[in-house]
Amino acid sequence: MGPTLDFLTLLPYVSQLLKGLTTTVILTVVTTLTGLALAVAVAYLRVNAQPWVRWGLGGYVEVTRNTPFIVQLFFIFFGLPGLGIKIDAITAAFIAMTLNLAAYSAEILRAGISATAKGQLEAGRALGMTTLQSYRHIVLVPAFARVYPALISQSIIVMLGSAVVSQISVFDLTYAANFIQSRNFRSFEVYLLITLVYLLLAFGMRRSFMLVGKRVFAYQQGEQR
Repeated sequence: MGPTLDFLTLLPYVSQLLKGLTTTVILTVVTTLTGLALAVAVAYLRVNAQPWVRWGLGGYVEVTRNTPFIVQLFFIFFGLPGLGIKIDAITAAFIAMTLNLAAYSAEILRAGISATAKGQLEAGRALGMTTLQSYRHIVLVPAFARVYPALISQSIIVMLGSAVVSQISVFDLTYAANFIQSRNFRSFEVYLLITLVYLLLAFGMRRSFMLVGKRVFAYQQGEQR
């Protein structure tokens, strides 16, 4: 007789699944907002700041992009206490995810910013725009529009990569799956369900980002007219 599937064995653990899902969603939303905000600052400084600032930020970007995310997470959570800096698990997860997303997104944004012709900035100043207004309307918004799909994909990658925060005992979706599997031993049912939930989260994120992007960029274009 072959193996049988029994998803009803997961019903007693609905509260744990919801807790893990809530943690994953909160981590994703907060780190997406903070990561993209930091990415804008890093991208701007890498283009316009003094050489020593550009080199320092370049080092941060390269180190982040060329080391595993789990190593970055472990360094923050396990390594920093060696210097007397103690951080709880959820804070370490927020910091690691934010820094990781910011590094990748900064490079994506920098490519979009670099594509803006300097003549456009000069035209903005000729129209009486301040430096901040020129950067916002002529550089930042068009750059975001150009690279927005890539930023969406990177945010989703970070959301999916958040599964490793379970390794420092953050009760996210993956931690919930491991917890349930250790109690009912229904590995196939548990991880199939979690796979589907992550898949739905990814599709939902992409759809939500696309709807927000259409509204924001359509509004900006209308405002510029």
